[in-house]
Amino acid sequence: MKKVLVTGADGFIGSHVVEALHEAGYTVRAFCWYNAFNSLGWIDSLHPSIKNSLEIFMGDIRDAASIKKAATNCEYIVHLAALITIPHSYHAPESYVQTNVTGTLNVLEAARESGTKHTVICSTSEVYGTAMQVPIEESHPLQAQSPYAASKIAADALAVSYQKSFGLPVSIARPFNTFGPRQSARAVISTLIIQLLAGANEVFLGNISPRRDFVYVKDTALAIVKLLDIENPSAESFNICSGNEITIGDLANMLISKINPSAKICIDESRLRPENSEVYRLLGSYGKIKKATGWQPGHTFEEALDRTIEWYRNLENLKLFKPFQYNI
Repeated sequence: MKKVLVTGADGFIGSHVVEALHEAGYTVRAFCWYNAFNSLGWIDSLHPSIKNSLEIFMGDIRDAASIKKAATNCEYIVHLAALITIPHSYHAPESYVQTNVTGTLNVLEAARESGTKHTVICSTSEVYGTAMQVPIEESHPLQAQSPYAASKIAADALAVSYQKSFGLPVSIARPFNTFGPRQSARAVISTLIIQLLAGANEVFLGNISPRRDFVYVKDTALAIVKLLDIENPSAESFNICSGNEITIGDLANMLISKINPSAKICIDESRLRPENSEVYRLLGSYGKIKKATGWQPGHTFEEALDRTIEWYRNLENLKLFKPFQYNI
């Protein structure tokens, strides 16, 4: 069986990627963040048939030695471990460099030394900044409108440099705004759902005018798995998106109508980005990944929203979150 190391396996997207890899017949070594609670994050919530099939490796993406050890005897690497929240990157930019840039360097070096067949680096649509033209294709200029985006641009550049310098077989996945079960309350769809299910008559948001291209996490995970099959990878980037857009305000009203029609939107200034840092429009094209792998979104936006709402509606899941506490 094909063996793959997944960094960030304990996270939101990572846990879904682990499920998708298991279904595709891979043997998975799940790299999880070492912590004093011995928690495996969302890996702990997976079906026992999946969880028990995993080889768990506890470590820290910032530690080169642990990554090299984790990559031993793995044919593939999917690198998802990262700090991802944009507001926190304004307060702790150095931690984003250490985790997202140095962490990616550690993965690339481990892949080079272990001779992996293919490494997929997970990037983000935030590297594009506010769209200069739509739909956004992979050739769109990169714009660092936040420290988070800057750290991911640097990580992408390292991946390209390792392919050009050492011939490392690597690809770059660029998911747009991924959502679905297990997402933290710091993301817009999950925070809206959690607030509404908790009975809020007022839901708090930042800027509601930006437009986003949302993609369901199950589709994102499948796209990342399909990228592993690309022959002769050469550090190309691939958008993972829906090709549709919606304003945050319209999204909020859609969720309000589904969960609590009497609720109102309130603007919370603490959730606003600095004006020049706000990304006002992200609308992607998935033509390149479809041509390379055959992937395209498998769920409509409304279907995916309904599935996500139902997951959070389960009280055992909802109680894991703090609906009225805003964490950057």
